[in-house]
Amino acid sequence: MRACVALGVLLMSSPLWAAQLERGNGPEPATLDAHKCQEVACGNILRDLYEGLVTEDASGKLIPGMASSWDVSNNGLRWTFHLRPGLRWSNGQPLDAPQIVASFQRAFAPTTAAPFGELFDALKNASDVQAGKLPVRSLGVSAPNRSTVVFELNRAAALPGLLILPIAMPVYLPAVSQYGSQHTLPGRLVSNGPYMLKAWTPQANLTLSRNASFHAASSVSIDSVRFHVTEDASAELQRFAAGDLHITEVVPPQPLDSLRRRFGSQLRISPYIGSFYLGFNLTKPPFKDNAKLRRALSMAVDRSILTKYVTGLGETPAFGIVPPGIDGYTPAVATWSVGQSQAQLNAEAKRLYREAGYSASRPLEIEIRYNTSTPHRRMALAVASMWRDTLGAKVRLRNEEWKVFVSNRKQRVITQVFRGGWIADVPDARNFLAAYASDGPLNWSGFNNAAFTERVARSDRAPNEKARNLWLHAAELRLLNDDAVIPLYYYTSKHLVSDKVLNYNANALDHHGTRWMQLKEPR
Repeated sequence: MRACVALGVLLMSSPLWAAQLERGNGPEPATLDAHKCQEVACGNILRDLYEGLVTEDASGKLIPGMASSWDVSNNGLRWTFHLRPGLRWSNGQPLDAPQIVASFQRAFAPTTAAPFGELFDALKNASDVQAGKLPVRSLGVSAPNRSTVVFELNRAAALPGLLILPIAMPVYLPAVSQYGSQHTLPGRLVSNGPYMLKAWTPQANLTLSRNASFHAASSVSIDSVRFHVTEDASAELQRFAAGDLHITEVVPPQPLDSLRRRFGSQLRISPYIGSFYLGFNLTKPPFKDNAKLRRALSMAVDRSILTKYVTGLGETPAFGIVPPGIDGYTPAVATWSVGQSQAQLNAEAKRLYREAGYSASRPLEIEIRYNTSTPHRRMALAVASMWRDTLGAKVRLRNEEWKVFVSNRKQRVITQVFRGGWIADVPDARNFLAAYASDGPLNWSGFNNAAFTERVARSDRAPNEKARNLWLHAAELRLLNDDAVIPLYYYTSKHLVSDKVLNYNANALDHHGTRWMQLKEPR
């Protein structure tokens, strides 16, 4: 009892207090299975629930996670990670190297179909294991003892940067064995990070509570965090203004000056390594084998209008996929865009549209598909208007709940034009391009170009970083000049953050673990 009283006095006298953080999080997460997560909504939550061998601090810097240290061989092909002593799951059970290896094997098993598996093509046998050509025990991950994890690569790669991805987080396999796909439910999900899952109300919110078994639990200030489903950005803003949310996931398109007058320093706009685009389904008409039509549609989009009047929060027009801000990499732009005014682009778009077989008497009829979101709806409306006014195309808009949209986009059956975008998992140009080099689950367009694939492969074999980036640049240029996608703009991260929240730091990947934050005690 004395210990409890003393702790209560300490908390009452502290300038910080351990309350509940309320976070807007966009759409309902498609999954809380770390190995199957492929979007921001689940990634935000999983970074609170789990910790990989490597993790990030509040500023996005790589720091030790489950591993206290690591080293790499002289040729860069063998990485050895040394675990912290006494690691435990949230249920109190010990967590050791063989379990981490088994989790990696589950992640790359064909039955798991982990969407980020293709990003680990440098890991020995990873691609063949995921394709079912080799057994999971062939994966280049091993545990020589209970406190050491070793990775074998087939080419040099910056492995620690990949190990912050959800696919590299350890999943508690006894729960998977017992409950199958239902192991992610409250009361069943066992995690190893600073928080554990307490409650999940579908299409409303998820609540996490502090994990007392986490190795750094004493440094976690906030007792619990609730992630709210906030698909409507305007409604999210109003909830923030009413004090219901401490942090928003986005900020709806509004004049920047008025937002700053209203919210002052609570408005956080920062550089962000991400790009937003529209994708074509290249596996079916009208876009299959019709490069002229694809280019006409891309040329007819006035990106300066989109970024000035539709998004309006610091985004910059894009004619490429890889955004600025990646060290050593010069982003490519579509060659047809260089030195051309929008009037010139519109004129050329009309000519290509006619050559593609369309006219006022035979207009193109297409559908733009996007997940339910105010900013995405505004973007789709603007693009549809440009295509109608410049080309005479007839455009339908189709919005879908996030899980339905993701499924349809991946299947490439009913999609024509779809909302796309990529936020860097690691600050590397390859992260934006690799998906297009294979027919994997992230190649939503179905792009298949031997020259592009060869250039990505040559980047993997490059003797140094400069040569690697040159080959990646060449690959990006091939993708753009095939008009496989319509780049629209480069992101900024946009959030409203309450003055009550401390230690919320901007970073290029826009990762903000709750474990680093604190809440001011109310007066």
